Amino acid sequence: MPKLKVLSGQDVIRIFKEFGFFAVDQKDSHIKLRRIMANGVKQTITVPNHDEIDQGTLGAIYRQTLRYIPESELEKYFYTK
Repeated sequence: MPKLKVLSGQDVIRIFKEFGFFAVDQKDSHIKLRRIMANGVKQTITVPNHDEIDQGTLGAIYRQTLRYIPESELEKYFYTK
């Protein structure tokens, strides 16, 4: 069974930038990322900018992001083999 990797907020932001997301806002330590699809639909993700994201929070970010990015493309960034 694969396990979640240990990732920082900056690691997660770099991952999502590869999928076309960009930072649009920051409130305290949370950064809002967004990408705008060709049909004008906005997709938004909020990431805590911590040195190490808690495993439960990281899992929640992963699951929420599956609405926008297929699991087959996202899994290699978040889970060990």
